[in-house]
Amino acid sequence: DMTPELKTRIREDVKAAMKAGEKLRLSVVRMLTAEMKQREVVDSVELTDAVVMASIEKMVKQRRDSEKQYLDGGRPELATKEADEIKILLAYLPQQLSDAELDALVAQAVAETGASSGKDMGKVMAWIKPRAQGRADMGKLSGRIKQKLS
Repeated sequence: DMTPELKTRIREDVKAAMKAGEKLRLSVVRMLTAEMKQREVVDSVELTDAVVMASIEKMVKQRRDSEKQYLDGGRPELATKEADEIKILLAYLPQQLSDAELDALVAQAVAETGASSGKDMGKVMAWIKPRAQGRADMGKLSGRIKQKLS
């Protein structure tokens, strides 16, 4: 597992983005830094890479939701900004799993847990989460599991 290098990398990226005058990147990395400070100070959680990744995933999910709302609301320029922020955030997460890898993971989870119906959803998610954390959109993943179990 990685050491908490992510935290250090993010702090360094704030300085780099400032120097380079990359406004969007700077604002995203600053939001991420604020989110980390919140977790550390308010929730008194140690900032391991897993904690930082969970924060990043939360921020990505918020932006995916906003992007969809903007697209549905006919505001493509705002949706594009959300998509650009998502790209910046995803760069801090491990390589995302492909659809084929996700399908294989879901099949393996179902086999290993002996899941047979929607009632077993929690069991499958519990098995899959540590293996896909930071590498997949959990919302999409749970949709795939539901489909497989129906």
